[in-house]
Amino acid sequence: MSKKKKNQAQSTGRKNISKGQDIRRRFMRNRNSVIGLVLTAIFVFVALAAPILVDYDTQVIQQSIPDRLLQPGENPEHPLGTDEIGRDVMARLIYAAKMSLSIGAMSVVIAIAIGVFIGSVAGYFGGKVDTVLMRLMEVLDGVPSFLMALTICAALGASVYTLMIAIAVGSIAAQSRMVRSAVLTVKNNEYVEAAKAMGATDMQIIFYHIIPNCVGTIIVQFSVKIAGGILSASSLSFLGLGVQPPDPEWGAMLSGGRTYMLDNPTLTLFPGLCIMIVILALNMLGDGLRDSLDPRLKG
Repeated sequence: MSKKKKNQAQSTGRKNISKGQDIRRRFMRNRNSVIGLVLTAIFVFVALAAPILVDYDTQVIQQSIPDRLLQPGENPEHPLGTDEIGRDVMARLIYAAKMSLSIGAMSVVIAIAIGVFIGSVAGYFGGKVDTVLMRLMEVLDGVPSFLMALTICAALGASVYTLMIAIAVGSIAAQSRMVRSAVLTVKNNEYVEAAKAMGATDMQIIFYHIIPNCVGTIIVQFSVKIAGGILSASSLSFLGLGVQPPDPEWGAMLSGGRTYMLDNPTLTLFPGLCIMIVILALNMLGDGLRDSLDPRLKG
């Protein structure tokens, strides 16, 4: 009997360990997910270390007309060449990573914070509350997100903060619907009923029991939506409604280099590659997180 109990305890221990490590195991087994994680980590490291890697005043914004439009490798001091007014391309790409990732992340944080609240309240209470909130979200979603962001930036003026708000507003409706769907699947679970029986208020149930059980969906959406936020920020900056000179941003660098594509195509090639790689990496990371966090895909 003791041997049987010992075997059962060992089996239970292995089961508990497997539950704690199951998400990581499934994530690491997906090669594309690992590649996305590594590439994303590299970009995040570069963005965080930008003030250390390069000097903003002397390398990012300082002009040098005699050194304008240098090709990559032409001058050791400028490994990736210089732009149309002699600024170092590599230094500007590094600082642009900081700018682009910050805008993408903050816009998604704002959108998710508002969307989680609206979606959780609508899904939990249902009835008229759900109907009113979701109809409002449908009206908001009726306007294309990029067109709405474009209108907001044009109306409020081009700036980093306006850009964050504009991108966030265009994503709130999608975030709220996503969270509402997740809430509808968990609000009738036993732990919610137990919390009600113990006298917890509706807001306590929403914030302490329902939203934490939707965190997997929120994490996946966060990684995927950052890619969309970076693309929107780059598009608006390309049109002159985003980050303003002399601050570097990948979309603004694309816009500045398009006039010189025949003389120096790398001015558009490098920022374009940065946008493409970081969006691909974030989408790969998001797909990997979705597959590893979704129990229906467990294998």
